[in-house]
Amino acid sequence: MDRTRTNTTWTVAGLLLGLFMAALDQTIVSTAMPTIVGEFGGYEQLVWVFSAYMIASVITTPIFGKLSDMYGRKRFFLLGLGIFLLGSILCGLADGMTQLILFRALQGIGGGAIMPLCFAVIFDIFPVEKRGKMNGLFGAVFGLSSVFGPLAGAFFTDYVNWRWVFYINVPFGIIAVLLIILFYKEAGEKKKQAIDWGGALLLTATILSLMFALELGGKTYAWNSVQILGLFAAFIVLLILFLVVESKVSNPIVALNLFKNKVFTASQVCSFLYGAILISGATYIPIFVQGVYGGSASSAGQTLTPMMLGVVASSAIGGRFVTKFMFRNIMLVSAAILIISLFLLGTIDAETQRWLVTVYMVFVGLGIGVSFVIFNIATLHGISPQYKGAATSLVVFFRTIGSALGVTIFGVIQTTRLKDNIAAVLQDPAMAEKFGEPQALLNPAVRQMFPEEMLHRMIAGLADSVAFLFQWSVALPVIAVIFIFMLGRARVPEGVQTETPRSFE
Repeated sequence: MDRTRTNTTWTVAGLLLGLFMAALDQTIVSTAMPTIVGEFGGYEQLVWVFSAYMIASVITTPIFGKLSDMYGRKRFFLLGLGIFLLGSILCGLADGMTQLILFRALQGIGGGAIMPLCFAVIFDIFPVEKRGKMNGLFGAVFGLSSVFGPLAGAFFTDYVNWRWVFYINVPFGIIAVLLIILFYKEAGEKKKQAIDWGGALLLTATILSLMFALELGGKTYAWNSVQILGLFAAFIVLLILFLVVESKVSNPIVALNLFKNKVFTASQVCSFLYGAILISGATYIPIFVQGVYGGSASSAGQTLTPMMLGVVASSAIGGRFVTKFMFRNIMLVSAAILIISLFLLGTIDAETQRWLVTVYMVFVGLGIGVSFVIFNIATLHGISPQYKGAATSLVVFFRTIGSALGVTIFGVIQTTRLKDNIAAVLQDPAMAEKFGEPQALLNPAVRQMFPEEMLHRMIAGLADSVAFLFQWSVALPVIAVIFIFMLGRARVPEGVQTETPRSFE
């Protein structure tokens, strides 16, 4: 029994380290990017440093989840850690933007295994009455990484070398690998099955079509261009083919029968919506702070700290409450908090005091954090054990897709509104187009080009565009409420008595 407790304790430590490493990487890199672009050039390629990681991660997440169901979690979690570490080392050694983008994609492949399999292992080694507490702990890792990531990135960039934002993953990753190898004892034998290579290839092509359309649309090509419309058309055709193939094979990459479960389906849709809400706050509040209040890029990034602390607190609270209340009741409170806080963010303007924006952001974090716990657990309600890996990976998958779509759609809404506002201030259409991107007003040199009164009106236009975005975002938690009611009376089963390592009681 003592050995079992020890193995479980060190296994969880290894999982937490792996998850922290992958989550930290998503925030620590942002702070270093201005320095990296200054050294390498290639500003026009900047977005692909992040997009390459996200695209690779989205593609591989459901594939690794399914493979772990078929052949075991341990080998694929270790494989993910290994690929991620290799990608991190190569990113640190990169000598150009093209290399960095390619190596970030390699990191993303590893990240596609690490995040979903962390939660799948937790469901394997803990009984249902302990999973909420553990999910709260793991959900808090995301918030903590968002707090420490920008600070660590600034430290390494300013005082060491930007390459260490990648090299720092190596000690964390090596320790995580050793702990998982030594202490994670996977129970049971997995039944080997044929791999659905056709489904995997179609899924990859489907997601690539959608992600490239989102990343290139409005930037490299116009939204109504042949290239972007062709990518969206390819996405629809490939998606239909993928669904047809998955409905006919015996061991599909994505088991469509899972969506017959209302609780499972509601959890995926809500994960998608909550992913879009999170990205809206994380992306546009820093723009508001830097553009309206004139803060630095680093201070604008630190504005997210209160929201992420709210996420951490909410995850911990959700872990405690998930065994006491129905999933539906907890998430209705969450949705209510989000509706109110997003509505209040929709009222901000250039005269709004900064502390008030901070308060609104804290409540956004409180509304979102609990979702990490509830939807991870609700996803497996009534799901057969052989689908655990695939099911938990789909939560991450839909949350990531929600973020990708959210940042694109909200970007279009905010930029369109801003261009209209700037056009009302600047009579020259060419100048209005030039300064209609939010990045223009974040540049101190650009701000000095205009008379004070005109600059004030432009800043008010920027503030209005961000508020307008949040007015639209209120629709997301409202829609989520519909699907939250689909959770019905589902909850963690009461009176479950399963032997658990005492260190987690």
